[in-house]
Amino acid sequence: MTTASSRRFSSRDLALIATFAGIMAALGAIPAFSPAGIPVPITAQSMGAMLAGAILGWRRGAASMTLFLALVALGLPLLAGGRGGLAVFSGPSVGYIVGFPIAALVVGWITEAVGAPYRVVTGVIANIAGGVIVMYALGIPGTAWRAHISLSAAITGAGWFVVGDTAKAVISAFVARGVHAAYPGLLRSRAARTESPKESAPVG
Repeated sequence: MTTASSRRFSSRDLALIATFAGIMAALGAIPAFSPAGIPVPITAQSMGAMLAGAILGWRRGAASMTLFLALVALGLPLLAGGRGGLAVFSGPSVGYIVGFPIAALVVGWITEAVGAPYRVVTGVIANIAGGVIVMYALGIPGTAWRAHISLSAAITGAGWFVVGDTAKAVISAFVARGVHAAYPGLLRSRAARTESPKESAPVG
């Protein structure tokens, strides 16, 4: 049985959450690319959400992205292009921005469901599921809504992102594999997950 204390973040968890919020901010320093006629810039920060989920798992990954968005909402210019403040949540990128924690959650959930050892192929699948499909499912309608364009036009515009986001999914999987190889305790093995309920079961 899972106890309340096991659901709390440890000091190590909090440090990892803060670290990945910082990594997300650092990725925002990479110049954004804005194709002509596309209201949403192409940035490196979607890769941060993938990395957070792939390395930290769903709880810590989503928490790190939520912390990042809280800092942005407070006015820190941490989004690509030096953007920050509440105004960014009413712009054409709103769906992609609020999708960061959800993308990390989905990537992390799939990653934890597969368990250790981390595999690049399943990692890429998890990254595409959360960091591409989920992000587009939120980002495209958000762009159509806030940019006052048709949904089909927003879908066409999102076509600029596909190749780059797929490359980010692959890169993130290789990075995550390296991190998990160096720090194997970040991801529990399937055997450990199977045994844990038995260990915590009450003795009758």
